[in-house]
Amino acid sequence: MNRIFFLTVLFLMALGGWAQVAKYSNEFLNIGVGARALGMGNTGVATVNDVTAGYWNPAGLLRQTSNIQVGLMHAEYFAGIAKYDYGAVSKRIDSNSVAGVSFIRFGIDNIPNTLELIDANGNVDYNRIKTFNSVDAAVLLTYARKIPKLKGVQLGGNFKVVRRRLGEFGGAWGFGLDAGAQYNYKGWDLAVMGRDISGTFNAWSVNLTDAQKTVFQQTGNDIPTSSLEVTAPRLILGGARTFYFWKDRISVLGELNLINTFDGKRNTVIKTGLWSMEPALGTEVGYKGFIYLRGGLGNIQKQLSDNGKNFVTTVQPNIGVGVRYKIFALDYALTDIGDNSIALYSNIFSLKIDLNKKR
Repeated sequence: MNRIFFLTVLFLMALGGWAQVAKYSNEFLNIGVGARALGMGNTGVATVNDVTAGYWNPAGLLRQTSNIQVGLMHAEYFAGIAKYDYGAVSKRIDSNSVAGVSFIRFGIDNIPNTLELIDANGNVDYNRIKTFNSVDAAVLLTYARKIPKLKGVQLGGNFKVVRRRLGEFGGAWGFGLDAGAQYNYKGWDLAVMGRDISGTFNAWSVNLTDAQKTVFQQTGNDIPTSSLEVTAPRLILGGARTFYFWKDRISVLGELNLINTFDGKRNTVIKTGLWSMEPALGTEVGYKGFIYLRGGLGNIQKQLSDNGKNFVTTVQPNIGVGVRYKIFALDYALTDIGDNSIALYSNIFSLKIDLNKKR
């Protein structure tokens, strides 16, 4: 197994020698999953303890308290134009290891295709309009394991397969690796999560007809070509602490994540020509392990003021609530309160189900 992993990393690194790093590549995989983490400002790498760990930090799967756990989520963005769906299942193999699989889909359906709107005689014929779907999807295969010799340390990793499709015009297949670790030190939860640690490679193929290429040329558009792009690594550092009050009936959790990207300058708090860093802060208040209130801040950016002369700092606040009852956990998040990001605010619901719950 170690030899296969090493050869896979070596192969992906070799591809990186002639692939082009694309800024914001596979950005749909950075939206987040689970209304709990989204309500906490997209934080969770340090405290995630359920099936959503397959996305946030694979090492967190080891903290799930059931034999099998199922997670589901649906969200809509841009006034319902884009649909975002997530489903995952994880299973405990033994006391030291857990495996899981996650599926993510971000798609815009029924897009009008007007490339053939004008017929051979130069007439506009709306009956010639067809529709197509633009879909980004990914499957994450996760494995997490405790390290008995390293007390308090747990590790996990993902092998991800990415499929992107733009109707009949073209698509891409992508492959990459994630790795994460969690460590509890004197009540502090510490974590590191490396996404696309080998670079995630997307091999694009374009399937345009000669007639479609002609339309592109006549309208002044560049004709896309088949290519290979790579998603640069992303490193997330996390720290959290939970405090208990009133005979442990009330819990108060706070978590800070530092999101580091290496694909060039971004509009973040700290930015250079190569590296950018963005903080995210989340909190959760629980009562008797039954009901939870959440809040978070993220997406801190500089943007022009309304007069177009000065720059102001904007922050995206999120809130959420969750309920746990027996084997069910229902979470809700309202993201982007006040419309401070490009995506319009969204109401997000997610459901978790524990099967064969351990006592």
